[in-house]
Amino acid sequence: MSVLVYIETQNQEIKKSSLEVASYGRAIADAKSTSLIAVCFGLEDSSQLAAYGVDKVFVIPTAGDIHFNAERYSSTLVAIAKAEAVDLLIVSGSANGRFIGPLIAIKFEASYFSNVIGLPTAYDPVEVKRSCFTNKAFNHSISKKDKVVISLSSNSFGLHEKAAEAAPVEGTYSPSSFSLEVVTVEQSSAKVSIADADIVVSGGRGLKGPENWHLIEELANVLGAATACSKPVSDMGWRPHSEHVGQTGKPVASNLYIAIGVSGAIQHLAGINSSKVKVVINSDPEAPFFKAADYGVVGDAFEVVPELTSKLKALKEA
Repeated sequence: MSVLVYIETQNQEIKKSSLEVASYGRAIADAKSTSLIAVCFGLEDSSQLAAYGVDKVFVIPTAGDIHFNAERYSSTLVAIAKAEAVDLLIVSGSANGRFIGPLIAIKFEASYFSNVIGLPTAYDPVEVKRSCFTNKAFNHSISKKDKVVISLSSNSFGLHEKAAEAAPVEGTYSPSSFSLEVVTVEQSSAKVSIADADIVVSGGRGLKGPENWHLIEELANVLGAATACSKPVSDMGWRPHSEHVGQTGKPVASNLYIAIGVSGAIQHLAGINSSKVKVVINSDPEAPFFKAADYGVVGDAFEVVPELTSKLKALKEA
C-alpha cells in the first residue's frame, strides 16, 4: 500500500513545508517498504521532488482554476489515492493543509491526525504523537481505520534528501459543484513568508512607533528572516495583520524566533511555542517572555538591535 503526499506550491515554486512533507513521506514509505507518490496542482516543473525521495508525481493541470480549491483538490487527491492503493496520505500543517486534510479524510473514509510531530510509532494500527493544548502537551493517537490522513506540524521533521525517480504523470482534475469560489488572493509583500521561514524577527510595542520598524527589517534582512509583530502592533496599524503572530494570528514554528520589545502575553507565546529557539530583547527584566525564552537580553532595543545587526553584517562579510 503506497504513501501519498500533497505538494503545495506558490508562484510555481514548491513550498518548503511540502518538501518537509515529502521527506516525511519518504521515511514512512521506507518503513513500510512501499513507494511514495506526490500530487501537485498546476506545477510546471516537478523535478525538485526527485531529491526528496518521490517515486512518482501526478501533475494536475487546473486550466483556469488558478487559486487553491479545497473541494476539487481533495476530490482529485482521493481519486488518485484510491486508484494507487494508498493507505496513508500526508498534508502539511499550513492553512491550506489544515483546510483540505479533514475534507480528504471524510471522502477517503480515513482517520485524521492533525499536529503530528514525528514518525508513527506503530503502523498496524497507525499510532502517532501529536502536539495539543497550543503545544503545551502531547498525546498519542491510534487509528481505528485502515486508511489514515496525517497533517504534519511545520518544522517538526526537517528536510532530508534522498534521490528517487519522481516520474511525472499527468492526472485528471476532478470536477466539482462546490458553491464557494475563490475570486482573488491578496498576498503579503513580505520577502519571506512567516509560514516557511526558518528565522522570524518580531517586534512589539517596545519599538514605540512604526517609524522605528527599520530596526526589525534591517536585522531580518541580514538573517534572511521573515518579519512579524505582536497583536497590539497590528491593531494599532503599525504593521499589516498578515504579520501578526500568536494564538489569534499566525502560528510560528521557526527554528529561531527573535522577539524585540514584545512583552510576551500568553496568547503570543501560545502562537510561537513550536519555535525551536526563542530569543527575547526587552528593557523590562520582568517581561513574561523571559520565562519562555531560551536566551534573553535585558537592554534598550534601540541600542542592542543596531549593534547586533552590525555584528552580524561583519560576520557575514568576514
